[in-house]
Amino acid sequence: MEAGQPSALGTQPIFRQMTLVGMGLIGGSLALAAKQAGAVHSVVGVGRSVANCEVALSRGMVDRVAEDLPSGARGADLLVLAVPVQEIVRLLPDVARAAEPGCLVTDVGSVKGQILEAGDEAFPDGRFVAGHPISGREQSGPAAARGDLFRGASWILTPGRRTRREALDRVATLCRAAGAVVLQMDAAWHDEVLATVSHLPHLVAYALMDAVLATERGGERIRFSAGGLRDFTRVAGSDPVMWRDIFLMNREALLRVLADYQGALARLAEAIRNRDGEALEARLRQARVAREEMVHRP
Repeated sequence: MEAGQPSALGTQPIFRQMTLVGMGLIGGSLALAAKQAGAVHSVVGVGRSVANCEVALSRGMVDRVAEDLPSGARGADLLVLAVPVQEIVRLLPDVARAAEPGCLVTDVGSVKGQILEAGDEAFPDGRFVAGHPISGREQSGPAAARGDLFRGASWILTPGRRTRREALDRVATLCRAAGAVVLQMDAAWHDEVLATVSHLPHLVAYALMDAVLATERGGERIRFSAGGLRDFTRVAGSDPVMWRDIFLMNREALLRVLADYQGALARLAEAIRNRDGEALEARLRQARVAREEMVHRP
């Protein structure tokens, strides 16, 4: 369900200082969008990559770069974790020690169950708001960041039993300022849904490239690829570290939908093996209709 309605920001920023841990595609895009909307007064970046820090500074994503988490968290009233999902879980206890009283904390991870559990444990006072923007590109890093990346996209918030309403509302207002439509979901259902519509497609894209490479003279075959292979495997150009962590953290849900996918492949293989054109065409038509409905959904 939608978490409230869009509202005007007025003349005051939502947050005085947003500290961004991770200045890649999603974090960098949020910084650009928030600054363009006047939703934050200043942005401080925290990151290990010198090159990413330099790009973030040169593009105006951040006003300064901090040398470590404690110095970056100083003065922040919002801290955003925009790093791989396993790193988010690992960092949350450190963030709890570094964040000043009253500083809200959110994340942009694609798996929410374990992150919400770790966030509630680190912030028993309810300052942690688990979130996930449903937007991205196959390119990664701050050079790929765009201020309009979230325009019209869904931004899912998965509050837990400890999440304070005031914290949820302020983070939701920031997401709307970035151009997103804010929705609330149960964390477990979020992970089931994303395993189907996001994590499985990425896994399949990587697997297809792996399968083609494994064929005889696979590299030569790839040279002849046109729209089919290139379009289908576009997301295999995404960050392998990020997706490794997502696949492992959402393992159980992903394995369930992977089994369903393997079953669908087996049914198609059986129809081809049996030269059952009627069954094969029926499944292809069913898939085509479902995709057309998905693409043209308002």
